[in-house]
Amino acid sequence: MKLKKFPLATVYVAMLSAGLAGCSPAVEETETVTADSAQNEIWPQLKLPVATDPALEQRIDDMLGRMTLKQKIAQVIQPEIRDITVEDMRKYGFGSYLNGGGAFPNNDKYATPDDWVALADAMYQASVDDSLDGIAIPTMWGTDAVHGHNNVIGATIFPHNIGLGAANNPDLIRSIARATAKEVMATGIDWIFAPTVAVARDDRWGRTYESYSEDPQIVKNYAASIVAGLQGTPGAEFLGDYGVISTVKHFVGDGGTTNGTDQGNTEVSEQELFDIHAQGYVGGLEAGAQTVMASFNSWNGQKIHGDAYLLNDVLKGKMGFDGFVVGDWNGHGQIPGCTNDNCAQAMNAGLDVYMVPTQAWKPLFYNLVEQVEQGIIPMSRLDDAVRRVLRVKLRAGLFDKPSPAARELSGDRSLIGAAEHREIARDAVRQSLVLLKNSGQLLPLEPQSRILVAGPAADNIGQQSGGWTISWQGTGNTNEDFPGGTSIYVGIKAQVEAAGGVAELNVAGEFEQKPDVAIVVFGEQPYAEGNGDLDNLDYQRGNATDLALLQKLKAQGIPVVSIFISGRPLWVNPELNASDAFVAAWLPGSEGAGVADVILRNAEGEIQHDFVGRLPFSWPATPDQAVLNFDQADYAPLLSYGFGLSYGEPSTLADDLPEQFAGATAVEEVVIFERAPQAPWLLELTSAGNRQAVASSIQENGAIRTRTFDDQVQEDARRFEFSGEAVASFSFTTPFPRDLRAFTEQPSALSVTLMRHGEVPAEVYLTQYCGDNCGLRENIAAQLASLPADEWQTVQFPISCLTDAGLDLQQVGVVFGIETDAAFALSINDIRIQTVTESQACPFN
Repeated sequence: MKLKKFPLATVYVAMLSAGLAGCSPAVEETETVTADSAQNEIWPQLKLPVATDPALEQRIDDMLGRMTLKQKIAQVIQPEIRDITVEDMRKYGFGSYLNGGGAFPNNDKYATPDDWVALADAMYQASVDDSLDGIAIPTMWGTDAVHGHNNVIGATIFPHNIGLGAANNPDLIRSIARATAKEVMATGIDWIFAPTVAVARDDRWGRTYESYSEDPQIVKNYAASIVAGLQGTPGAEFLGDYGVISTVKHFVGDGGTTNGTDQGNTEVSEQELFDIHAQGYVGGLEAGAQTVMASFNSWNGQKIHGDAYLLNDVLKGKMGFDGFVVGDWNGHGQIPGCTNDNCAQAMNAGLDVYMVPTQAWKPLFYNLVEQVEQGIIPMSRLDDAVRRVLRVKLRAGLFDKPSPAARELSGDRSLIGAAEHREIARDAVRQSLVLLKNSGQLLPLEPQSRILVAGPAADNIGQQSGGWTISWQGTGNTNEDFPGGTSIYVGIKAQVEAAGGVAELNVAGEFEQKPDVAIVVFGEQPYAEGNGDLDNLDYQRGNATDLALLQKLKAQGIPVVSIFISGRPLWVNPELNASDAFVAAWLPGSEGAGVADVILRNAEGEIQHDFVGRLPFSWPATPDQAVLNFDQADYAPLLSYGFGLSYGEPSTLADDLPEQFAGATAVEEVVIFERAPQAPWLLELTSAGNRQAVASSIQENGAIRTRTFDDQVQEDARRFEFSGEAVASFSFTTPFPRDLRAFTEQPSALSVTLMRHGEVPAEVYLTQYCGDNCGLRENIAAQLASLPADEWQTVQFPISCLTDAGLDLQQVGVVFGIETDAAFALSINDIRIQTVTESQACPFN
């Protein structure tokens, strides 16, 4: 084994010597953190490379002096293309706008580069048209080009950040950023929401693949490289015709939330917040990044979008950042006391631009106007926010550049998926691969062999690309949606056949003539953000179909090479045992041929490319090692951070790794409703297809009405009344699906304490949802009718019964719902999932 010399962050050494390694202090231990600590030496005064320009500042002063209040508010509003029109832009003159993941011009997934440029130009022309709003300030378009221009059909899709971290090559990162910038500019867009500089500390987090490494030093170095690649180096080439505005995100601590819960609470000391989670901002801002995106998460209980200490005192004050802070997708609405359309707190805390998709932008606009008029938001704070926006636009040359359609690279179709860019991506794939096992030096393979290529990801560019690919979640795509791209199988087939061998694709691993070797490509299905959150790192927990395929091939005496597609390290001991060679391929993107370049010899029998990738994250020895980082005092991984074999080195993993683990702790019950919906669960009412979140004690939506009432304590129960005038339901949902598979490992039940009122109609349905074509809708009218009226009763639905009826516990989005089209009344006072000593009979049988 050869350990590549990754830079060990000096902050870790300090933490280890201080006995702080691996600690996650409770909130109580960090409540002393106040604005007074701005006087300490934790946060540095950064050496920013873009100096203040007095002439530019005077130009801003002149503009501010001419702007009306509404014109200023427009500069801090960022709506989404699905929710505004060109005429809205002409009327309001928004400072910026965005396309979210899966949003396209004309709502057309197959929009051409010309379509993107046309929308960019129309929005720009409307923004500088002063006939309605009275001012001509160019708008700017922001997009999530996080691994290439990933919303555009035909664009080069680079490996996700975790794979790039395995390469540990800042020069490669800069090349990727330059290529991405060109493809983005070819569509007329000014601004990229990248890089993500999170340091993932818990691999259950659904955004782990957006993190380069568990080592903050790699993240710091990469942040500097990608910012320089996107924007250019401050000076002559800075943000010119070949540069786009970059965004370091998400400030700060998004990778450190407790239990790896997306948008959760990061419970760490201020020193750890800086040493681990803020290093990417040091690197990115010192390279000249002009925008910072605030994070959804909280720090010790306080939402970052509303944290004046971090946004204002630290980022803008101590660190000296003079660009602007943009919010994340309605993140301001998560601040206590705020809604998506009303939140003065965020601006007062230091947020400069509200990212406000949906139609909430309009009431937010007028609420902000009123709040400034009333003095709730000081005019000085608004002027500072607008100044920052204008400063970035002036530095980017937006006032001087021609409209998007007339810019040098706009509309250049040859840049989208350009051969030069694809070669960079293919090289990135080669450098990202990490060889975990190579028994008997099976790899590299002779291309003249008969090779069976199997597994669900073998010929699936969408799966190998992961989330944030065309659609937000990366789902719903076929290989035809990646013109110019190559699947892993296609790359293998081309080289094998050119050398005179045979490469046969059979996803299920079937064959007529026994192959010399089988390459099995398998792994995680695409996901993004909280949809990828897990509660355990056991791969295919409870449904090990890929393991069965590996074992079937091994039983037939066929050597097996596993190519594992994943957005994080996972516990795959059984799959490792069933493999002769095992490659961590991460999420390689559209250029799957890079895999063949490494695992196959050339036609002359020579090694084409050796394995140079090394683990950017430690590999778990048990399913419960989600928090596994090399600075921990009790560090005991299966494979250490920095591990990776090269050709000729002996394989170190045995073939009999432990495959059974009882788990470190008992399964904790999941409380869904106790006095009120418990986070992350939300209560929704639906009538005739119209959904409405419950936000008050009494609420009505069409054919369903709900109100709170007192049972044991004040307002601890809810009554639901169905009028029967339309199909209606109430349901407990979550913004991101939850992984509840732990409840399949011992007898468990969904336990509901309820009370029926009056007669039960013939059809009352229990509903649950776990994604497209996943869930259940079962009539429980007979069970409810058997209960005495107007008395509290606890009803249990065995988990085994629910899964047999169609519920996938890995992706639970609606955990409990009741639906009917008849008149009916029902009350609840407790809902939870818990282990049970005795399972009741399934009511659906």
